[in-house]
Amino acid sequence: MAASTNQEPRINDRIRAREVRLVSPEGEQIGIRPLPEAIEMAQDLGLDLVEVADTASPPVCRIMDYGKFKYEQSQKAKESRKKATHILVKEMKYRPKIGPGDFDTKTRKVEAFLADGSKVKVTIMFRGREMQHPQLGRRILDRVAETVSHVGRVEVFPKQDGRNMTMVLVPGQATRRQREAAEDRRAEEVAEAEEVAAAAAEATAEAEAVQAEATGSEAAQAEETTDADGSSTPDETPQTS
Repeated sequence: MAASTNQEPRINDRIRAREVRLVSPEGEQIGIRPLPEAIEMAQDLGLDLVEVADTASPPVCRIMDYGKFKYEQSQKAKESRKKATHILVKEMKYRPKIGPGDFDTKTRKVEAFLADGSKVKVTIMFRGREMQHPQLGRRILDRVAETVSHVGRVEVFPKQDGRNMTMVLVPGQATRRQREAAEDRRAEEVAEAEEVAAAAAEATAEAEAVQAEATGSEAAQAEETTDADGSSTPDETPQTS
């Protein structure tokens, strides 16, 4: 009903318009009628005349059982509140170095939870030195979100929580912005990995160059030492009398 949301709609003789656009109990348009005639038609059917669109000109009124309508609306509102307050939150835990098989099994369960209408808290559990590599947990969370994006979307993005990293998913497809953000993060991770690999290769090359230079220097010194030893030994030519 399109009347005021802060108060009940006007009904019967509380309606102020002189004429109304009348709608039958079945939802059919009857047309514009004087208010007294519309009220009489409703009373003849043992029903009420209810103003459902007070901003229209003339206002739209429908013939209905207003008491029954109020009850049905109340039940719908109660059911909506009940569903809203009983949303289950499931949790699925992963390890930073989880294998492909375990990842697929756990992620299928996450997908099933979302399909059933539950929220899912995804937790990455770090141990010991794994805390030094939070990017491993972030990559797993991104993979989970991407895998289930057809049935769930990220509500709370990955964040560190002590020795854990968590993310919350809710039912519903991922938004375009979330998919683009995930793609950007993957691109950044690839670029970062390439930079690390390039730096490692450069460091290796420098180390090999230093080693080669040191080896060459040692060889040159050894050769100089040999030459020096040879020049210091006099020729012993036998003398004949």
